[in-house]
Amino acid sequence: MQQITLTAQEAERAKDLNVAWMQKWLNVHGAYPALAVDGDGGSLTRAAIIQVFTNKHAMPILEYQLQTIAEQLGDTNTQRIKAVATVESGTYGGWFASGLPVILYERHKFWEWVQDKSKRVLSWFSNPKAGDYTMDANNNGINDSWEKLSYAACKDPLAAFQAISIGKFQVLGRWYRECGYNHPIEMLWAARNSELAHYEMLRDYILKVANLKGAFLRISSHPEDCRAFAKGYNGPAYEKYAYHTKIAKEMR
Repeated sequence: MQQITLTAQEAERAKDLNVAWMQKWLNVHGAYPALAVDGDGGSLTRAAIIQVFTNKHAMPILEYQLQTIAEQLGDTNTQRIKAVATVESGTYGGWFASGLPVILYERHKFWEWVQDKSKRVLSWFSNPKAGDYTMDANNNGINDSWEKLSYAACKDPLAAFQAISIGKFQVLGRWYRECGYNHPIEMLWAARNSELAHYEMLRDYILKVANLKGAFLRISSHPEDCRAFAKGYNGPAYEKYAYHTKIAKEMR
């Protein structure tokens, strides 16, 4: 990962150091036109976030890479990881049709994690209550989670990128350290670029966050053997949506 730091001149003139750092990060990763690194996030910065993260040519995972992920989870073949992937990857897979990686923005997480509490202002991207999970409520052609992220990131980039569930397996940006990244924006960048990164996040979530390795290795064609993993991964609603049954079915 490339180390990005503000120059003394950039830091001196920045309205907000964290937003200025994000603007410089976006420039390094292809923002066009290049942004002024001034820490004043506005429409150009929001547009750059959408532009930089759009990728219609992401690399699909290869079979040998999937086998490596399975072995890192303690398995000998890819049957379990493929079963979990089929059930847990959702409607869109890893990317929306626009080329943006799939995310779900959690406004209540941003509200909780914003560092400057004066920026806790009720809005469509900041609220103490979960909800408002829309796709394109204002009919402007931009996915609402991405639009909310772009607004939130211009207030507090760290809180904003932590407050999204990322990729095929919806791993929360909050877990960026556990997934081996220095900042959650890097975690999202990895998801933009390759399907392998999505599986690596799934692996790291299983091993380092949810402690589900044992439950994963117990997965079989019997629903009862899948119950512990389904509950640990999806939470108490797993039974309502029959995740354990669906995983077992994929094992047959």
